[in-house]
Amino acid sequence: MSPASWPPGPVWVVLPTYDEADNVRTVVGALLGMFDEAGIDGRVLVVDDSSPDGTAEIALELVRADGRVGVLRRPLKQGIGPAYRAGFRWALAEGAALVIEMDADLSHDPEDVPRLVEAARDADVVLGSRYVDGGGVARWGFTRRMISRGGCLYARAVLGVPVRDLTGGFKCFRREVLEAIPIQDVAAAGYGFQIEMTYRAILAGFRVVEVPITFTERVRGDSKMSRGIVLEAATLVPRLRRRLGRPGEVSLPGGTPEVAPDRVAD
Repeated sequence: MSPASWPPGPVWVVLPTYDEADNVRTVVGALLGMFDEAGIDGRVLVVDDSSPDGTAEIALELVRADGRVGVLRRPLKQGIGPAYRAGFRWALAEGAALVIEMDADLSHDPEDVPRLVEAARDADVVLGSRYVDGGGVARWGFTRRMISRGGCLYARAVLGVPVRDLTGGFKCFRREVLEAIPIQDVAAAGYGFQIEMTYRAILAGFRVVEVPITFTERVRGDSKMSRGIVLEAATLVPRLRRRLGRPGEVSLPGGTPEVAPDRVAD
């Protein structure tokens, strides 16, 4: 594929929001500016779960100001899993070639998006990874670091995959991946959704790579992390192992999955 033809269609960034009135204008503006600077045919979809702080109303102002922004308003707070499923369907219906998921609180840097897009030339799923060489986290305390790193190591060991950042939420999917995964069967509401999507992609034979990013703890608003979300992810992992098997234990039309966890985009 020639450089001029990549990506082969629009890039959609899906932003789930709940009470992100302090951040949504900034993150959407940063993404639009990044699209212009990088020459990316990009769109932003805000998926809001009826935030009581007026997040959706702010997002609708952005829609009126720039046609590259969309808003999907959902009637209930149901978690990031259902929000992403709804956002993926919207983006695919609008012709997305690549779909990016990222946090709306600026924990993920919009300036890293072009690196994920570029890495998707040779990969089906690109993970913005905190735990490969060059990646990291900022403004986290010791306990939060241990929970995150321990959760990734636990999921990696139980599922038998070499991916280092299974719980990260900054990802780029080719549309073929989202069309192949039975998205309606991905039931996790919290961060277990991130584990399951990557795991299903690997089992389906898609190539997964990780590129280093720095995750920066939010400055404004409240974190959505909770004990219940951590517990859901922890209990999900062995259930995935039992229900879906491990790589090499299932017969795939495309053969053995290829995973390149240490791939770094230039």
